[in-house]
Amino acid sequence: MTTFVDRVELHVAAGSGGHGCASVHREKFKPLGGPDGGNGGRGGDVILVVDQSVTTLLEYHHSPHRKATNGKPGEGGHRSGKDGSDLVLPVPDGTVVLDKRGNVLADLIGEGTTYIAAQGGRGGLGNAALASARRKAPGFALLGEPGHAGDVVLELKTVADVALVGYPSAGKSSLISVLSAAKPKIADYPFTTLVPNLGVVTAGSTVYTIADVPGLIPGASQGKGLGLEFLRHVERCSVLVHVLDTAALESERDPLTDLDVIEAELAEYGGLEDRPRLVVLNKVDIPDGKDLADIIRPDLEARGYQVFEASAIAHLGLKELSFALAGIVGEARAAKPKDEATRIVIRPKAVDDAGFKVVAEDGFYRVVGEKPERWVHQTDFNNDEAVGYLADRLNRLGVEEELVKAGARAGDEVVIGPEDNAVVFDWEPTLAAGAEMLGRRGEDHRFEAPRPAAQRRRDRDAERDDADEEYESFKPF
Repeated sequence: MTTFVDRVELHVAAGSGGHGCASVHREKFKPLGGPDGGNGGRGGDVILVVDQSVTTLLEYHHSPHRKATNGKPGEGGHRSGKDGSDLVLPVPDGTVVLDKRGNVLADLIGEGTTYIAAQGGRGGLGNAALASARRKAPGFALLGEPGHAGDVVLELKTVADVALVGYPSAGKSSLISVLSAAKPKIADYPFTTLVPNLGVVTAGSTVYTIADVPGLIPGASQGKGLGLEFLRHVERCSVLVHVLDTAALESERDPLTDLDVIEAELAEYGGLEDRPRLVVLNKVDIPDGKDLADIIRPDLEARGYQVFEASAIAHLGLKELSFALAGIVGEARAAKPKDEATRIVIRPKAVDDAGFKVVAEDGFYRVVGEKPERWVHQTDFNNDEAVGYLADRLNRLGVEEELVKAGARAGDEVVIGPEDNAVVFDWEPTLAAGAEMLGRRGEDHRFEAPRPAAQRRRDRDAERDDADEEYESFKPF
């Protein structure tokens, strides 16, 4: 049964915003008191947050579909709808968020670090919020904006100071079990370790973490064995420790060749050239292992490696090794910028970005941009006044002008939005300025200031006289 997962594809959907309300205030002796429709509530976000108690992405492997709640619609009496609840997803420290094309969106490091994986939709404005001096009585409200939905890839890169690398059964798990309180599975067959093990080591006043990376073999960087799945876990380490087995039973293998093979795989994976290396000649409690260690140690030191002889079983050389690692980790921490932590990729818009663009495609023109697409989603196309309001907004944004520049003519097909969720209409340039075409849209004579009593009586008498004259003209002879 799978107990450790370090890469998942997560399908996230934020909540949609609630619809705005179109309502008119009514009470005794004041049946038309003005628009009082409230705004819709905001849709909930899907938020990733680093939680130190979480060490695997297993939960999302079993349940990859996650959705936040929608906002509630607005109501009359200026009552806004309730916002949707955010969905908070805990992830391990060191989780990298990528899109499906492999672009890094965020690198989450540190307890409590957050990233919004899916933004909730905005709530639609009610007709009270849409009212203005020019549009006193809007007979429409805006619809809630759909929440963002999409796929993100989560990759866990273990946050450790030291990484133990080496062939299967080189003794990495045994070393981490005696250097720290970690209790990995240990057995006398290759690929016993199937998941990275993490332990905490205390050496004097320095406390650091050490990771046991599953065994590497030739071709690991191309996917052979388990190496490719776990090479990412060495990326954040400050020092690499080569654990070499001096008591290997295979006659065709020797520690120096093992070292060269592992170094070749690390170089093929890339990005680790600047990490300091140490070599641990393990299992020197075995007589043949001690003899082999004495033979190859001069060659390793000639290559520039700092070499330690150790035995996890006999507890030999462990104190010297742990303090040497503590020194290197301390130097790496001192040289590390203090503000280096979570990395979130921000791609600012250009200063001359109009917020949309018009693209001439085969037989039609497509308008692409955040604002036009959002406005289309917020429009109730069953309400002519709402459609006119959309026309006004697009005209003020400059969409009609750009269509003219692109060569569009009356009757040409115009599409707003992506292919899977677009609005299509035949373009008429005179319709772009909806305010001019529809004149007093959004005004209602019933909300105008009341006439004086004397004027109302005179108007009533005039209407009665006109009715009498009309009756007399149709009297039978």
